Amino acid sequence: MATVLLVGGAVVLVAALAYGRQAAREAYDRLLVGAATDIAESITIQGSAALVDVPVSAFELLALAPDDRIVYRVLGPDGETLTGYDTAPRPEKAGAISFYDSEFSGEAARYVSLTRRFAERSFSGSVQVIVGQTVQARRQLARDIAQNVLLVLGAAGAAMALFAWLVMQSALRPLPRIGEALRRRDPTDLTPIDQPAPAEIAALIQSLNGFMTRLDRQMTSNRHLIGDAAHQLRTPVAAIRAHAQLAAEEPDFERRAKMVQRIHERAVDLSHLLDQMLNHAMIIHRADTAPRDPVDLRDVAVEAFEANEPNVLASPNAVSLVLPDEPVAIRGDMLSLAEAAKNLLANALSHGRPPVRIGIRNSGQAELWVRDCGEGPPASIRIDPAVRFAGDRAGGGSGLGLAIAHAVADSHGGAIRMTTDDEGFEIAMTLPKDTP
Repeated sequence: MATVLLVGGAVVLVAALAYGRQAAREAYDRLLVGAATDIAESITIQGSAALVDVPVSAFELLALAPDDRIVYRVLGPDGETLTGYDTAPRPEKAGAISFYDSEFSGEAARYVSLTRRFAERSFSGSVQVIVGQTVQARRQLARDIAQNVLLVLGAAGAAMALFAWLVMQSALRPLPRIGEALRRRDPTDLTPIDQPAPAEIAALIQSLNGFMTRLDRQMTSNRHLIGDAAHQLRTPVAAIRAHAQLAAEEPDFERRAKMVQRIHERAVDLSHLLDQMLNHAMIIHRADTAPRDPVDLRDVAVEAFEANEPNVLASPNAVSLVLPDEPVAIRGDMLSLAEAAKNLLANALSHGRPPVRIGIRNSGQAELWVRDCGEGPPASIRIDPAVRFAGDRAGGGSGLGLAIAHAVADSHGGAIRMTTDDEGFEIAMTLPKDTP
């Protein structure tokens, strides 16, 4: 701010000096023109000669600058000096009125040249009147004008600097409080900052709160992943280890083969559980990092259908794919959307009743829906589809498929909708459509 004021002050100083010089020049140039006009009007023609009777009023005007010296000269049509000082310089280009700078007795002076034309029977031609004056008064007036302007602008600049300092102090005062509040926080405390601040600093606080919200979401996802891994993997790993130990000690071949088959089934379930836990953590991470690109929701349904082809072929009835003719455009993360759709279809194939259908609906919002002929999950799961491992308590599955779909819908500004009617159960992921 000080730099701005100093640069502005320098510009104003130059402008004030230029304005003072211009104003002084115009004021005293008018006096010169007035004096020259008075002299020109006093010229009369007698016989064949021009007579000049210099009026006192001309010198009274120029006497307004008492410290300056005056010079005048009147020239006839032939260039002969009729009266005045022969040393007064003539202009390089004479006109009706011409101003020019020169010297008088070694001092800088300002001159005006005025021409009066006569067309008498006995006298015809132009008479040139030259009046000059030294420039001390002009310089003093220019300094006075510049000084007065600078005094006013200096007072205004000081007031502006004071107000600017007060405004900046008021605007920046919350920053030390915010810094102190952050220093006193526990490293795990990522709650929003609640500090009163003006609009300029409020934008910074909002950005900090948004960043801490995203960071808290990532840390929560990591904590859930670590906690879920510690809690959910311990039992199946212990079971596989126990079955492996029993199989190694079992002498009967048929019983050992059954134990190996059981170990394989447990390993497959564990692998599926690990995949879903990692997918859930990936979805939470991509919610804040993955770019949102234009996506045709029909492509998401097709990818989910193709990814579940092994389950589709193994089911008693084929899955129907219902797609509209026109594209259903949304803006989102294709990988996350496809993962959500795969889990919704896998849940219907595992827990629902055939036939199963997956499709896209283009209504007020874009909808990806999966329908089966069953009754759907219990009310405890419908109340909060974001609960992880709800399927374990409800009797089967990893319990993460619906939580993954809910996380994807929430990160895209959508929601999960579950309805039951005479035709069965439908679960839909509703998403806002992309504006063309």
